[in-house]
Order: sequence, then structure tokens, then C-alpha cells
Amino acid sequence: MTETILLCTDLDRTILPNGHLPESDQARALFTSLASHPQLLLTYVSGRDKSLLLEAIQEYQLPIPDFAIGDVGSTIYEINHQWQKLDSWHTEIAPDWAGMGHDQITQLFLDIKELKLQEDTKQNRYKLSYYLPADVDTTKLLPEMENRLHAHGVQANLIWSIDDIKTIGLLDILPRSANKLHAIQFLRRKLGITQDRMVFAGDSGNDLPVLSSGLKSILVANAREDVRLTAQQSLAAQNLSNCLYLPKGGYLGMNGNYAAGVLEGVAHFFPETTRWLNP
Repeated sequence: MTETILLCTDLDRTILPNGHLPESDQARALFTSLASHPQLLLTYVSGRDKSLLLEAIQEYQLPIPDFAIGDVGSTIYEINHQWQKLDSWHTEIAPDWAGMGHDQITQLFLDIKELKLQEDTKQNRYKLSYYLPADVDTTKLLPEMENRLHAHGVQANLIWSIDDIKTIGLLDILPRSANKLHAIQFLRRKLGITQDRMVFAGDSGNDLPVLSSGLKSILVANAREDVRLTAQQSLAAQNLSNCLYLPKGGYLGMNGNYAAGVLEGVAHFFPETTRWLNP
């Protein structure tokens, strides 16, 4: 009997066709067919919280996954009719925050007027999220925040980005080990799946730690050229270039963008999966 395959995939602009390039018409239907196979375990890996994950699944008619890594890596859900948080993941990342939680970390920054807490739905015990002015001087602000965290023995990642549509800054504070790579490896070990039976798919710079880790990975055809070059250069330096697949298009008549690229990459690493599809 063929061993289970664990497919971990980013959502936005990887499975979701919410980028500038066109989607192949049949791509998401074939992706749903692949996900329905009993020997495939599907995990969505996203910065989205649970409500936004459910919104994407409904809006784009995606299959319900077996697991979801959400909230920028701070939460893992097991999905079997209900979405159940894995407490063991919080136990795994908790030591980074030295016994502190969301509310205690918040207290360290009450005097910084530029910080505005995001909605409650975007917070959890191990994720603290703020809005900031897009033009804030992060070269001064972020080191100051890091110094305060360090003084309390807190090991954290500060993830800064800008919402170009709303023209507002976004800042997430997470335990240092709450990241995509650690989360999918944690899940793989929990499930008892060997590394050679797992594959990751992504499209953007925040996927690079996984894409360049040596895990079997797919960088969809609609990805930015700079991400592609960075991933290739990193893997070449490690003699691991064969771990990354770049969809070329043509697989089942599709273009390699979004879900089509994921399917092409999965078939490259696991040729048996083509027989699992129902075109």
C-alpha cells in the first residue's frame, strides 16, 4: 500500500487565484479531486486566522483540509467536522515567551502611542497584532520593542508588513519558533510521516524559509522572480536544488499558476497522484 502524502500549501496566491496572472479553469476542481484521495493529507498554511480561512474556503470553493496552520504560524488546527486547536503546538512554542502570554506582552508596550491593537479575532495567547501608521520609523521602533522583550527573557519574531490597499502598517509579535517551517515539521512528526512523503507549496517571500530548507517544495509559476531566484540560489549553495520544483505549465493542459502549479509539482514528486485525479 502506498504511504500517505502530506501536502502543506500556502493559500493566498498559491491556491487562491488572487494574484495578477490567470488561473486555469479546471485547476481548483482537480485540486479538490486530489484532496479527496484517502492517501493524501491536506494542510493549509496561512497567515489568516480561522474566520478568514473559512471565508477563503467558502469564497473559492476549496476542499476542507485535514489540518490548518493559521495565525502566522501561532495556531495549528486539526479538522474533523470541527476545528480543534492542537494544544501540543502551544506547549511547543510557549517556552519562547518565558511564561508570558498575550496580555503580559501587551503591557510592555502601553506607552508606545503609534501602536493600536488589532481586532480580538486577530489575537491569541501567542500572537499579538498591532496596526501602525504605514510611514512609522521602524528602524527605531522595532529595535526598541525587541530590547524590551529581550529584557524580559522573551524570544520573539516581529513581523512587519504594509497593507497596500488600506495603506496601514501591520505588526505581528510571535514566539520565535512559531513559524511555517517549524509548524509543518512539528505536524509531520506528530503524524509519523517521513520527510520524503511531505511536500510544501508556496509563492512569496514569507515562504522562503520552507522553500530553501531542503524539504520537497513547489514554487508556483505565478511567484515573483526575486523569490524564485533567492530560493534557487539558497538551495544551489546547499547542493539541494533537486528539492525545489518550478512548474512550467502544460501539465493536464494547465498553465502552472496557483493550484495548477501545486498539482504539477505534486505529480513531479509523487507521479502516482496523476492517477488519483478525475479530469
